[in-house]
Amino acid sequence: MLKIIPSWFIRYKFFNSLFLGLSVGAIFTLYAPLEPSIYSIGGVLLAIGMLIVARFYHTILNAEWFFRISLFVEAVLLLAMFYFLYASYNYQTALLLYIGYQVTFVFGNYLIRAETLLLKTDVLLTKLDTVKQIGYLLGMGLAYLFYKTLTHYGIEDNQTQVYNLHYLLIVVELVVIVLIWKSFRRVV
Repeated sequence: MLKIIPSWFIRYKFFNSLFLGLSVGAIFTLYAPLEPSIYSIGGVLLAIGMLIVARFYHTILNAEWFFRISLFVEAVLLLAMFYFLYASYNYQTALLLYIGYQVTFVFGNYLIRAETLLLKTDVLLTKLDTVKQIGYLLGMGLAYLFYKTLTHYGIEDNQTQVYNLHYLLIVVELVVIVLIWKSFRRVV
């Protein structure tokens, strides 16, 4: 049986939110080639996926599944970023990245509910939500500085800027994955 280690878990959520803050602006450039109808289909599939996940709460709302699903979500993001760096920037790349992100969003409600149940106390939940907001704000600030720095050095093309940001995103994502491993301990 796995047990959550709050001190490591809060660090993980900080870097997870840092990643989110860094990447939020890149999404608009990544998805630019997609047709608006794709977002409608994606929204429908996302809602259906969330309904299916909710039907399994009786089985998966525990530390063991929370660890597995958290790791799965982060692995999908890491693979999507490697694919983006490897593949050329086109419609198919944008579509695959959109699908990858939507797959991770399917577990969004589940992850929030599970972390609330596993951390239990209002003190830990306050710390968690505080570090998540700080990480998100810091990530957006760093992204702003990153784009401004590239512009200062003459790299003004949006796609090139977002491509370069992905090297930083991969480093942060690797930290996130390490912190997930440290956030759980097997107990007898």
